[in-house]
Amino acid sequence: MKIILCGYHWAGCKALEILLSAGHHIFVYTHESPYYVADMVAYCEEKKIPYSTKNISKTKLPFKPDVIASVYYRYIIKPHIIEACNGKIFNLHPSQLPDYKGCSSLTWAMINGEKSAGFTYHYIDPAIDTGNIILQKAIPIEDFDTQLTLYNRAMFEALNYFPEVLEKVVDGYVGTPQPEGGQYYRRGCPHDGEIDPSWSETYTRRFVRAMINPPLPVAKSGNREIFKFKDLGSIKK
Repeated sequence: MKIILCGYHWAGCKALEILLSAGHHIFVYTHESPYYVADMVAYCEEKKIPYSTKNISKTKLPFKPDVIASVYYRYIIKPHIIEACNGKIFNLHPSQLPDYKGCSSLTWAMINGEKSAGFTYHYIDPAIDTGNIILQKAIPIEDFDTQLTLYNRAMFEALNYFPEVLEKVVDGYVGTPQPEGGQYYRRGCPHDGEIDPSWSETYTRRFVRAMINPPLPVAKSGNREIFKFKDLGSIKK
């Protein structure tokens, strides 16, 4: 099949590896990455896969795709792209939709004290993270999780289902409409990374763990970096 993969980070690289192993004809849209993020540009070059770091556009598609897959793609995919593949376009989102639409989904789930997070494969529609659900799984949030460990656990599990989801999309599975409601979070660091002294100890502990994703900035209290809760000393209960 002719497949366009919109991907980034190690999860995007893994999706590309899966598609290559199945023998598909692939074109990749991706992003330049800092040194601490798996370099999908370099991986495409190593595998001799054509790619672009420009925003996906219908006028610049390399071919008419049978399917478009999105895994950690950071641009909003526009309606004209959905039309270009007759709606056979899906995304991997790191939450159990309809909850935690938007950005920092796993991070906010940790901060808010959820017992589980998870992932959802869903069709892309003109809105954000509202398309029909193709496949969805829960991932428990452990008391020892950091943002980094939870993300890696969720994505490792999610990529195991990537071939199954692709097959469902190709076969014309329409998915399940999402229930009404659910939270949406905009792009940006939760609470701007700053600890509020009025928070409870429990909330603060979760927030500190949820900010751990080296080498990104950790939580702050004033001008102090807080790597662990004990770095705060005593806080207002």
